[in-house]
Amino acid sequence: MLTRARAALLALALSPLVSCQGGGAAPAGASAGAAAPAAAPGADYFDLREPGVRAGGVRLIPVQTPKGTFNVWTKRFGNGRIKVLLLHGGPAATHEYFECAESFFPREGIEFYEYDQLGSHYSDQPDDDALWTVPRFVDEVEQVRKALGLEQFYLLGHSWGGILAIEYALAHQAHLKGLIVSNMMASAPDYQAYNENVLQKQMAPGEVEAIKALERAGKTSGPEYEQRLQGFYDAHVVRLKPAPDPVARAFKHINTKIYALMQGPSEFGISGRLEKWDRKADLPKIAVPTLTVGAAHDTMDPAHMKWMATQVQQGASLHCPQGSHLSMWDDQATYFRGVIGFLKAVDGGTFKKGMTF
Repeated sequence: MLTRARAALLALALSPLVSCQGGGAAPAGASAGAAAPAAAPGADYFDLREPGVRAGGVRLIPVQTPKGTFNVWTKRFGNGRIKVLLLHGGPAATHEYFECAESFFPREGIEFYEYDQLGSHYSDQPDDDALWTVPRFVDEVEQVRKALGLEQFYLLGHSWGGILAIEYALAHQAHLKGLIVSNMMASAPDYQAYNENVLQKQMAPGEVEAIKALERAGKTSGPEYEQRLQGFYDAHVVRLKPAPDPVARAFKHINTKIYALMQGPSEFGISGRLEKWDRKADLPKIAVPTLTVGAAHDTMDPAHMKWMATQVQQGASLHCPQGSHLSMWDDQATYFRGVIGFLKAVDGGTFKKGMTF
């Protein structure tokens, strides 16, 4: 799941701003699911049909919860037949690291929505631990869907957002045209096992023990813990230096209280409320076309991501050979070519189970 806000972990990487424009989506090729060449979007694409004072697509949506009504932040881009709602990770990160989609989706005529979940930086941040549960977040997404008027839309969830996307599909599948689970395994225990049995074994034993000792002592908010995790984050969370500005802002703005409660102290495993989450047995219940996205250097097992595509009823997979957890950044061309190829294949009626993108 998306890393905790550890500004110190990125301090060495934060200097000049890096734009989202590197490595644009490739044109159509011979491989299955390649995206067709994009035509310039028509003028209608830019008509957001905003009533009253226009706000550039930004809209605050009231969400009802057992603890009261709160506002969540959304922003619409474009007006098109293909509609995508983006679910960021964390938990409690922000939409900001999805800003790179703004360099790819509009030129394909794709309508999409950035969205900060409740508790995240641009939305209300109530201080009540009872709100931070998977069922409550699923209900929030459904309320957002209704408010935005989305029907037969695509849901793209990354990291923790992938958990949320799977849970939403299991509860409200009738509203979906397609599902994209990006960089999130279907089992938190399997995620933990991959960390322990594969990723930790790539590190010096003394370094692993030093990190675990700090976790056992509860010393996870100080500079030593952050410094010892730097190499792990550089290898498996985002492999770009300097860190892209939208990624840096997302890390800076994460709600660390919610993150720690649900994920644990860092990306070095999982120990929070999500520790036992597992939906492997329920994947066959997902009937809509589904793309799973994995990456060679991810915190998530890329083999598990490919396996997930074989378990849903209409699965396809995308592998990012240069990517890490934020493969929409460090293997950007592969990521967006595959995601757009999937969206167009489903929309155009050419999607087939077992495709690779």
